Amino acid sequence: MSTSTPRTIKWGILATGLIAQTFTKDLLVDPKTRNVHSVVHTVEAAASSSSKSRAEQFLKDVGASSSAKAYGSYEELVKDPEIDIIYVATPHSHHYQNVMLCLEAGKNVLCEKAFTVNAAQLKILVKKAKEKNLFLMEAVWTRYFPISAYVRDLVTSGRLGKVTRVYADFSMSMDPEKSFADNKHRMVNVNLAGGALLDLGIYSITWCFQTLYLTQPKESRKPPKVMAAMNHFRTGADQQTTILLDFPRSKEMGGNAHAIATTAIVVSGDPDEKGTAGPGARIQGDKGEVQINGPICRPTKSRLILQDGTIEDKDWPQPGPGEGSGWTNGFGGDVNSEGEGHGMFWEADEAAMGLIEGRKEGRYEDLEESVVIMEVMDEVRRQGGFKYPEKLESTEYPLKLD
Repeated sequence: MSTSTPRTIKWGILATGLIAQTFTKDLLVDPKTRNVHSVVHTVEAAASSSSKSRAEQFLKDVGASSSAKAYGSYEELVKDPEIDIIYVATPHSHHYQNVMLCLEAGKNVLCEKAFTVNAAQLKILVKKAKEKNLFLMEAVWTRYFPISAYVRDLVTSGRLGKVTRVYADFSMSMDPEKSFADNKHRMVNVNLAGGALLDLGIYSITWCFQTLYLTQPKESRKPPKVMAAMNHFRTGADQQTTILLDFPRSKEMGGNAHAIATTAIVVSGDPDEKGTAGPGARIQGDKGEVQINGPICRPTKSRLILQDGTIEDKDWPQPGPGEGSGWTNGFGGDVNSEGEGHGMFWEADEAAMGLIEGRKEGRYEDLEESVVIMEVMDEVRRQGGFKYPEKLESTEYPLKLD
């Protein structure tokens, strides 16, 4: 354990919705509870686009210091000289405009997934971040979980043999006809870049990429070929999408690898929410497979099954203040057990260490990979005949969105 004084990273929170609240509550958990001793996180300020009072209430709700500042506009937040990095938590329809605002102001950024609406927008943000010598990372929190590191190690160590196939599903039966009857909810509202793909499907794609793309030598990685089918909700947003990815690989790695990524808001891969239906992801090699159980955005269990008869079950609970702390976190209406973190602190730790070490991107999903994934989702939408409104697809900046 390091005896050096931890570095304090001062965060600005851009937007005050549900995901911002979950992230910020996790952010303020003592890192030592997860055996992280090199960094401490503080919230310097938060901003709401609607009012200063909403930002003030947000800071109280998440337990921020009384010295944390509340702003009634994002423009004020990005001008705060005390902020080291900004977490962008708006709907992905607004990410391009919001992240560009931060970068233009000289601020490092951790941006909620999906990074942008399309790859063209992301490429411009990456170019701007490099011009400004700033840190930029997509907040795909699952990448930074200990279970993800474990699975990637199973792949690279050869314990599974040559891994050539991955299945990954993240689907929820939301009954959109009734639940989203007014068509305004972000899951189906095309004006908020709604649809299963960008909101849920990115997790299915993440498991395919972090096992079949990230695990290759960087110099030999090539984008996968894409085949996709899509069903649409009445708004035009996708309500069910199925993707086949063909990853080019060397013969030494087993040749091309296949992945099937599925997502939906009309059917669930875990109907009773108890895991009875089986794993949400399966990573398969010629010596065995590893199964990921629990929702694949926040998995809690894994099972390793090898040809030699080995079966290893592991639990992956999220750390936190612990029982008796009186502290809880969760997302939306779901609340975790007392003292159990949600898991968003792992990505915050990675971003903070990036700043400390002088890196400009994440270690387990760099900007090049983020662009490739965005290009894959562009192609999936093209094949599915799904375009967002012109304003949302635009690379013009600044551009006022509703």
